[in-house]
Order: sequence, then C-alpha cells, then structure tokens
Amino acid sequence: MKKVQHIIKSISPNSIAEEMGIEVGDILLQIDGNDIEDIFDYQYLIQNEYIEVLVRKTDGEEWLLEIDKDYDEELGIEFENGLMDDYRSCHNKCIFCFIDQMPKGMRETLYFKDDDSRLSFLQGNYVTLTNMSDKDVERIVKYHLSPINISFQTTNPELRCKMLNNRFAGKALEQVKKLYEAGITMNGQIVLCKGVNDGEELERSISDLTAYLPHLESVSVVPVGLSKYREGLYPLEPFEKEDAIKVLECIHKWQDKIYPEYGLHFIHASDEWYILAEKDLPEEERYDGYLQLENGVGMLRLQMEEFRDAMTKLSEKKEGVKYRKAMQRIAQREEAEELSLVTGKLAYPYIKQMAETMMQQIPNLKLYVYEITNDFFGERITVSGLLTGQDIIKQLQGQKLGERILLPQNVLRSGEDYFLDDITVSEMEKTLQVKVDIVKSSGYDFVNTVLGLE
Repeated sequence: MKKVQHIIKSISPNSIAEEMGIEVGDILLQIDGNDIEDIFDYQYLIQNEYIEVLVRKTDGEEWLLEIDKDYDEELGIEFENGLMDDYRSCHNKCIFCFIDQMPKGMRETLYFKDDDSRLSFLQGNYVTLTNMSDKDVERIVKYHLSPINISFQTTNPELRCKMLNNRFAGKALEQVKKLYEAGITMNGQIVLCKGVNDGEELERSISDLTAYLPHLESVSVVPVGLSKYREGLYPLEPFEKEDAIKVLECIHKWQDKIYPEYGLHFIHASDEWYILAEKDLPEEERYDGYLQLENGVGMLRLQMEEFRDAMTKLSEKKEGVKYRKAMQRIAQREEAEELSLVTGKLAYPYIKQMAETMMQQIPNLKLYVYEITNDFFGERITVSGLLTGQDIIKQLQGQKLGERILLPQNVLRSGEDYFLDDITVSEMEKTLQVKVDIVKSSGYDFVNTVLGLE
C-alpha cells in the first residue's frame, strides 16, 4: 500500500511551526526518528518538551528541526488529510446496513462504508471491531484513546457472524475484553432487528455487556431503519407498537437493576421506541448526561428541556432582555409574523407542541408546522436527518409558508448547503420563493431562530 504523504495544509499564526519556518505544502516525514502512520502517532509524539521534527520542503530539501516547547503544546499544523491516513472501509455485509438500502444514482460518497476505529475517537463513529488488528488495539491501549464507540448488535458470536455476514465478527468481540482490562472508556450500540436479535437475544446481550461496567458507560438500542429499497436483501420486518412496548419493558427492567450499583442507567432506548409505543419520554435524569445523543437517545427530551429554559428566560428581567425586544418587534408589526417549521414524522408532535407554546406567549406570531413524509426512502424512515430536498419542496408547494421556512440543521450534509439528493438551499428558496433558515439542534436555537435572533 502506498504510504500517505502528510502534506501541511495550514499554519496557525504565531505558532511554533511558523516560528520554525514550516510552510504550507511542506511534508512531515518523522518525529524523533519515528515514521507517522496517522493523527494518533502525531498527537502522541508531539507531547514531549523536546522533539526533533523532520520535514521536506517544497523544493525537496529536508530540514531537521529541534524544538523546545511546553508539554502538550501544539505545533500549529493542520494537514490536508485530517486522519493522516487512508480511511478504512467496512468489509461486513450487515443485514441491516442502511447504505445497502440506498437507491442508485446518488453521489459516490454516500455509498462509502467506513469501519475505521480512528474515526470513533475523532468523530464519534460506531465501529464493529472487525477491521481492528491486534496492533490497532495495542495502539489504543498505548495512547489510552477513549472513548471508543462500538456497534455490538449482539454478544452471541454465531448470531453476530450472521448479522454482519462476517465469519470473524464473533471473534472480534474478544477485543472488548482487552479494552476493558486497559480501562478504555467505551459506549455501545445495538441495532435491533425484529425476530433476529430482540427478545431473549437482547436479554442475553444486555446481561453480557454489564460485565464491562463501568468502563462501558452506555449502550443504546435503536430500531433498524428500513427503506423501500430492500429488494434482494435480508427480509426484515418493521417493529410495531406491541414490539416497542416489550423492548421498553426489557430496557427499563435492566436500568432499574443496574442503577443502584453503578449510578448509571447504562442501557438506553432511542426516542423512536417511546413514540412507537405511545409512551412519554423518560425524565432527563434517566439519560445519564445524554451519552448517546448521536443515536437519537434523549435528543427530543434535551430539546424540550432547553426550549422550556429558553421560554422561561422570556420573562426574566436580566436574561430576557433580548427576547423581550424580539417579542416587541413582532407585537408592533401591522400584520402577524408568519413562519413555517419543517420536520420529519418522529419529531413532529414535539415541534408542534413548541410552536403552540410560543404562539400562546407571543402575540402576533403565527407558526405553521409541516410534517414531511419521506417518499424518497419510504415512509418508514421518520427522522428529519434523512429528508431530501425534493420531498420537502414537493410537500410544501401550495402550502402557506409565511416569510421564512425553518429547517433542522441535520437535513444538510455537515458543513455544506445541500441535501442528500444534492438539491441546494438556494435552489429550494428559488423554487418556493421563500427564505430558508437553518435551525441548529438545541431548544435554545429553536427559540432564537423563530424570534430572528440568529
């Protein structure tokens, strides 16, 4: 395999790198005589107070730089490849993989399956461990990298091999014990498939995983996402209300058993289970500090709590100054301020509730809340993060939209202004003839954006 060159993308002003004459386009070769495999080697090797850095200048000349610095002080270098190595793709063929349920013709990056343990530390990705060698585990232990997020699915080795379509998937679970013994903090995930790893298998998995407490801090249970593009794939069925009730009963039972001993609820159900079961969301304390937000565990509860806090500040003397000014601006308008809120089926009842609360407290404010059905992937996909621009445009055309459309941030590719189907925000604005504002995920951002404060 060709070795990745560590080309320097930028230099921080007034940094050590700038002082030493390192420039954009230079290539990092070694630190203290050690080759650099990836960002973890780099971060580990620059910690010392004295280091020798070998770089190759753009003219081919090599400089050996002797650097005295504070312990842990950064050099001020950013690389073209943030990982400083090629990304590792997934070799599994999981029966629940959502990428396999994507239609053809979308942009190429959407079909890349990553299973790189390094992205678990850098971006919070969940990994199956099947791509990890003994050397990878040794490096995690050596650098004491944590937390690592692991997709367990099941602790039954034979069943795990079946679910991941990988004959080594069961043996990969042995890596968890090594991480546990080294004191590495972990979080877990179980993608639940009806008739496969639920019921007694879920009970077994939870029971087995409690052996890794307290280093394994949390495990989420999320229902498999089923798109309409499943021809030729493993036959999976959607969960129904009664199934969701049983899943919640199982999880709550284990929470009540684990919490008295560890002070953690440990096993968590994603928000979808409560909505499907038509049950109230748990109180905030049950989420253990929201360790599993990225898996949709407690996301709605946190948003509601933040929303209530923001609305309370509307009437507080000091905190509420900016809110009261925004309210006065709306109240003094000749016509009501009309806005549209867009969301998926999952969050719709909660967004609707927040909208009604704001309209009750703020005269002259009119909010229209639109629940978008996911026609692109299929109506079983209910999260807003998988909504496409074409579905939103089609279902909003002809509707009363007001002056602005508010869209949740997760409908867009991270850091970009286009949807999964490559429709851009500006194209949506042009088609619907309405300004589009993007709302971040918190309840505070919701209130601020509605009031025009962000």
